Parts: sequence; structure tokens; C-alpha cells
Amino acid sequence: MQVISSEVSQIIQNASWIRRMFEAGIELKQKYGADQVCDFTLGNPDLPPVPEVARTLRKLADTVEQPLALGYMPNAGLSSTRQRLAEYLAREQQTPLTAQQVILTCGAAGGLNVLFRTVLEHGDEVICPSPYFVEYGFYVGNYGGKLVPVPSKLPGFALDLDAIEAAITNRTRVILFNSPNNPTGVVYNQDEMKGLAAVAARATARYGRPVYLASDEPYRFLAYDGAAVPPILPLYEFAVVVGSFSKSLSLAGERIGYVAVSPAMPQADQLLGGLILCNRTLGYVNAPVIGQRLVEAALGVTVDAGIYKRRRDAMATILRDAGIEFAMPQGAFYFFPKVPGRADDLEFCQLLLDERILAVPGRGFGLPGYFRLTYCMDEAIIRRAAQGFQKAAARAGGK
Repeated sequence: MQVISSEVSQIIQNASWIRRMFEAGIELKQKYGADQVCDFTLGNPDLPPVPEVARTLRKLADTVEQPLALGYMPNAGLSSTRQRLAEYLAREQQTPLTAQQVILTCGAAGGLNVLFRTVLEHGDEVICPSPYFVEYGFYVGNYGGKLVPVPSKLPGFALDLDAIEAAITNRTRVILFNSPNNPTGVVYNQDEMKGLAAVAARATARYGRPVYLASDEPYRFLAYDGAAVPPILPLYEFAVVVGSFSKSLSLAGERIGYVAVSPAMPQADQLLGGLILCNRTLGYVNAPVIGQRLVEAALGVTVDAGIYKRRRDAMATILRDAGIEFAMPQGAFYFFPKVPGRADDLEFCQLLLDERILAVPGRGFGLPGYFRLTYCMDEAIIRRAAQGFQKAAARAGGK
């Protein structure tokens, strides 16, 4: 008896490798104890929220007895939050923005789903550099679209602009990129962004309909060693920015994100009207009201990025000592190293599992032969894994 759709059944069978390894970690922790397992699978920010969050929550507690304190609002979000967010993003994107050009969403994931529902026809394509965040394929597929990954240049994961342009067809509707990147930690530079905008502009002119350039930016604040994350809105009229406060404010569970539309976009009011409609009809209705109040109070503040940098440096030392090759992350909180020796990514993740270390195979991000590690956990856990990485690399035929 078939109780769910065949499509969803297939997705479950090909479920995210991140979740598979996370579940394997639960079993290991139950068997050996949580303090005996080094889990580098989920990018779940562990730093406490910024102090403004606690202060605002205390203030909100004194207002919840007022009528409609936690009631419905316009589907695009609270007007005061939209105004504050527009002012904040205008500085970040170096582009004048009004509240009407910004909507609040249920996280960046909700924002991407709203965007794809608004602009995709059945059979349309979304191009993204590979490796990529695995959920992209599901988000695009939700609305009859097809994700088209384009391999990045190795070993540093720079954009291959020629390959991206060659992949564009008359069904291409969106070019999606994520910088700082999950899973590689790469930050695309200004020349790459200008090149990508030029590619999108040529495609729009060629096919006579907008090819949107969508920048997925939940890690924007996490850039290291002076790396700059260039704004995309000034570079292309059909640019859209999607972001969240899951990482910057450590509010991952509160699900607050946004979509911002270039003020130079022709017929931008139609796109924004569609985004607002889909924000409602997809069942989100509106982003959580408490989360919006928290964001409004804390805009311009972030958790201490220096803590993540110290963790990055600690993990880099451990990987070097184990003889494992990697490109140093410029941002976010992930490493995407090359599998050492003769093992493939599945085999090597199993070798790590034998050492009670959890990592995610690179094929889960569209690139076998690599594996992903997150470093959003206490530095002591990272350092505790040193010997296990060395043993696993040796067994794989590496150093």
C-alpha cells in the first residue's frame, strides 16, 4: 500500500547525507557517551544569542497581555522591522532600499522556497556552482524546477564562469550562489561577482526574460582574514538577496530570514507582490513575530566571529598534521577537505566513524572524493579528534 507520493518516497531513499551521519552519531553517543564522540556533521551554531536577544525577550514578556501582541500581521512582515531591515541592508548592499523592497520570511530556506515558487514554471532550471548545499535540489524540485549544478574550479572552488554560461539554456530562470559558501567556506571575490552578473545579463538579453541572480547569504558576517563579501544588488538589475539571522544572531530555531529585491529591477513591484502572495499561500503566512522583534532590536550586532576563526585555525592544524589536503575556508564554518589516500568519500567517512568522528561524504554536496566538516562546536571537541583523524588518514593510505 502506497501511503506517500512516489516522489517523496524517492527523496527519502536519497535523504541528505548530513542527516544520515547525524543519526549515526546519535547511535554512537548512546553507545559510548556524548563526550566520546566528535560530531562535525550539522552546522548548528552553538554560541549563545547576542545579549540584545535576552533583553528584548524580557521586554516582550511584559507586552504579551496586550491585544494582538502575538497576532497576525501583514504577510510581508512588521512594518517597523521591514524599515529597520531595509536601512541595514542598504548599508550592507551599498544600495538604497525601502521597506517595500524587503520581506520577512521563515528563514533563508523559506525565502528561497518563496522565490522559486514565485518565478519558476514547470521545467525551468536553476543553475548553481558545485559543490552546493544539498537542500537546493529539493527546494527547486518543490515547484517543478530542475537544479543544474556546475562544477567549480579545483582545488580552490573558484567560480567557473565559462562553464556556468555554457550551462544556460532558454529554460534557465535563476543562477543561485552562496557566499561565504556551504560546504567549501569559499568567498567569491568582486571580479567573480561582476563576471557572474555579466553572464546573467547576457542570458536575460538573449532569451528575453529575466534570469535572476540569487545570492544566498546566511554566512555573510562570517568572513575571515580580511576577506570581503561583495554586495550583489549594485551589479545587476535582476538581483535578489536571500539571508537569515540563524548564524549571525544564533537564532537558527527561530526561523527568521528575508528576501531583498534590487531597486533597479524593472517591474519589481510585480515580483514583490508575487513573493508576498507565496509567503502566505505556501503556509508560512508570516515570519514569526517574536523573531521579527528580536531581529529589529539586534540589527547591526553579531555573535563573536573571532571564536569561529579560532576554531577554524585549530581544525586546520589538525588536518595538516593528519596529512589531509584542504582549501583554507575564507568564511562560514565548514571545511571541505579532499579524501586522503586510496579511499573514496564513503569509505573514509566510515574510517572516521570507526574513530568516533562524524563527517559528511562529499557526494552529499555533489562532489565525491571530498568530505565536509563543520566547526561550530567547542574547540576542545575539535582538538580531541586529532588522533582519530591521523589514524583514519593512515588507514586510507594517506600520510
